[in-house]
Amino acid sequence: MNGDSCCTPSRGPEIQSLNPAAGHEFKRITAGSLKEMRLIRGGEFLMGANDADGWPADGEGPVRAVTIQPFHMDACAVSNEQFNNFFNDTGYKTEAERFGWSFVFHLFLTRSQEARVTQRVAGSEWWCKVDGVSWRHPEGEGSNIKKRWSHPVVHLSWNDAQAYCAWAGKRLPTEAEWECAARGGLVQKRFPWGDDLTPSGKHMCNIWQGKFPMNDTGEDGYIGTAPAKSYQANAFGLYNMSGNVWEWCHDWFSPTFHATGPRLDPIGPPSGTHRVTRGGSYLCHHSYCNRYRVGARTANTPDSSTGNTGFRCVRDV
Repeated sequence: MNGDSCCTPSRGPEIQSLNPAAGHEFKRITAGSLKEMRLIRGGEFLMGANDADGWPADGEGPVRAVTIQPFHMDACAVSNEQFNNFFNDTGYKTEAERFGWSFVFHLFLTRSQEARVTQRVAGSEWWCKVDGVSWRHPEGEGSNIKKRWSHPVVHLSWNDAQAYCAWAGKRLPTEAEWECAARGGLVQKRFPWGDDLTPSGKHMCNIWQGKFPMNDTGEDGYIGTAPAKSYQANAFGLYNMSGNVWEWCHDWFSPTFHATGPRLDPIGPPSGTHRVTRGGSYLCHHSYCNRYRVGARTANTPDSSTGNTGFRCVRDV
C-alpha cells in the first residue's frame, strides 16, 4: 500500500493484479453505440500547462502543439447504473471485490465501518484501507448505491475500466484526447470554462471547500460524488471534466516522455508502472492539490481503486 500521491493512493508494487484486462495495447475502435456521446473534432491544440501554481514534477509542461484525429467521447463519466448493466450482462468481478478491499476517504465512514479499517496510508492518513468496499458498497458494509445510480461508478481499477470499455465496444481516451476534450476549444485556459474558478461566484465543478481534510462545507452543492451530469457542460457538451472523480486514461504515466515525444496522436510511453488519471476529484483543494486544472495530471497503478476515481469512454469516428 502506497501513499505516493495525495490524490489517489495505490495498492503498491508488492501486490499483483488479480484481474488483468486483455488488450493493453492501443487499438482504435468504432463498434460501440454513439448514444450520449459527443463528437470531438480533434485537430491541433496546445497541450500541457506552465501554471505558476502547477506541479512541475508531474510533467504538466512544456506547452506543446499536439494534433489528434476526431473521436467520440461520453458526455459523462460512466455511472453506477451503466456499470450495473455491464455486471448484469457479464457477471464481471472487479479487482476491489477480488482483493476484498479498497480505499475510502475517512469522513465517509460510520463508526461500524471504521472498525473495518485495516490500515491508513502513511502521510495521507485520510485514506483508509477498508474491507468489503466495492463499487456496490462504496464505503463498505452497510453502504449501497441506491441513491447514487446517476453518480459516477468508483472503486474501479484501470483494468476494470478496460473490461467495461471492451464490453461497450469502446476504449479509454488517450491523455491527449482527454485534454483536448476537456479544454472545449479554449486555448490554454485553466479550466474547461475559462480562467476563473468561480465566475461571478458560481460554482462550476465539484471540489472541496473548507479546511482539508476535516471539513468540506459543500458550498458547491455536494460532499462526495455528484451525479455524472452535473453543473454546466463545456463547449463540447462534456460534463464534469474538472472535479467530481479522477478519470482513467489509456497512457502509461511519465513526467518526461512527452517533452520530446510524438506530437501526432500521442499515446504515451510504451511501458510504465502507473496509468494516467485526469481531471481531479471532489477531494481536490487549493491548499494541497489543485489538480482540477485541465493541464494537471497524476497517475495510479492499474490495479488500484479508490472512492474518487472513475472513467469515461471514447470510440473512434
